[in-house]
Amino acid sequence: MHEIKRFNVRVYGILINDKSEILLADEAFKNGTRATKFPGGGLELGEGLIEGLIREFKEECGIDVEVTEHFYTTDFFQPSFFDTNSQIISVYYLCKSKACDKIKTSDVKFDFVVEKGQEAESFRWVSLFDITNESTITLPIDVVVQGMLKKLTDLPY
Repeated sequence: MHEIKRFNVRVYGILINDKSEILLADEAFKNGTRATKFPGGGLELGEGLIEGLIREFKEECGIDVEVTEHFYTTDFFQPSFFDTNSQIISVYYLCKSKACDKIKTSDVKFDFVVEKGQEAESFRWVSLFDITNESTITLPIDVVVQGMLKKLTDLPY
């Protein structure tokens, strides 16, 4: 077992469009691993959570978002997949944007070509009611958030 020496704070956005679809990011990492996750990423030193999330959406999706409310913060221990000396703390916010249609998306999961040792990312809109498929989300904390979203959409009407 590795000794945890630091925290890695990450911030993610739950962006839902007017068709009740949620935006997901399919990513390939430098080590060859692939994951489907919510848009967002690591907080930079000296940056606030909301400021970091707005920056991440601008960098990744090319759009401005409005952060509307806090949704979830990690409440269990999660070591980093990439750095075994680091503990992940993820914060999730609900977001909205008038520019959802400006995001380059695909209907195909991992719709990119990636060279070995390189990173790549593509985005998909997935029906909020289909987000419950176990294979949809990859990262452990995102799976918890997926379950919370399922509870919101699992209404008896």
